[in-house]
Amino acid sequence: FIISLTSSQGQFYFIRMKNQSMEIEFMLVGISSLPELQLFLLVSFLCIYVTALVGNSLIFFTICASQQLHTPMYFFLGNLSVIDVLCTSTIMPKMLANLYFQRADISFLGCMAQMYLFTWALVSEVLLLALMAFDRYVAICHPLHYSMVMRSHVCIGMAGSIWAIGICNSAVHTSLAIPLSFCSSFIIDHFFCELPPILKLSCSDTSLNEALAFCADVIFGVGSCSLILVSYGCIIRTILKIRSSEGKKKAFSTCSSHLTVVSFYYSTVIYTYIRPTSNLSLGRDKVITALYSVIIPMLNPMIYSFRNREVKGALRRLLGWTLFFPLGRTL
Repeated sequence: FIISLTSSQGQFYFIRMKNQSMEIEFMLVGISSLPELQLFLLVSFLCIYVTALVGNSLIFFTICASQQLHTPMYFFLGNLSVIDVLCTSTIMPKMLANLYFQRADISFLGCMAQMYLFTWALVSEVLLLALMAFDRYVAICHPLHYSMVMRSHVCIGMAGSIWAIGICNSAVHTSLAIPLSFCSSFIIDHFFCELPPILKLSCSDTSLNEALAFCADVIFGVGSCSLILVSYGCIIRTILKIRSSEGKKKAFSTCSSHLTVVSFYYSTVIYTYIRPTSNLSLGRDKVITALYSVIIPMLNPMIYSFRNREVKGALRRLLGWTLFFPLGRTL
């Protein structure tokens, strides 16, 4: 049978029961429901998506094509570019399509796929940022042992482990979300399918889902953040022991870009996932989620690479864009 439900906005939602399986059509409210903002949001997010896609793709292919960039630091940066493309490509195409066609629907399977891919990218990026901090720690605090500790097969193994952990974690959360029942409302007050809004809609017992999500937040979020703080604590202590001001400046320049991204990324992610539920504000949550899921992936190539002399030099040789990538000081 088919049950049609009508919202105050005149939208229709369908539940079709067939062969004991449920197909649900959700509605995504989006960042704003004001009609006069839809064109502005469409143009703005299209520009952001294209910039993120082009920037991260350029960095990835430049690292692959340039032999001098085949080092652990740039290997991890290449992985970060892939994750950023995955993250933005999971969210933006559907969001842009809904804005353009003035629709807000997403199928149940599409919602689960979007949640799976985003959770995968989110956890992988959190862990990768911690691994990049460890790489800088070894480079600055133990430079004589760097080539031995960060050997190529070790780096590949660590990066592969991060991707595998992200896949497994996402598979657990998604597999537990699929059997949930949705009884009354199918309106997701968000601009894409994310685990917390989905759990909030369900009329099933979500205590297990919430407990596992909280454990994952603590292990991956707080655990990775702690590793970064310890790494940078050791880095700062080592830098302060350097006598020459030029040496201190050079040491700080190797990790300033990473520290900038970590500060923005972890502050927004931890605020979103690890805080009292009484402090929830849906409008503010959407803006903060857009920062770490859309805006930061767009800025990462600029922060990490376009102000880095080695990357700019490789881009010049690869593309011949001397005008756009003049050599400058490395940050």
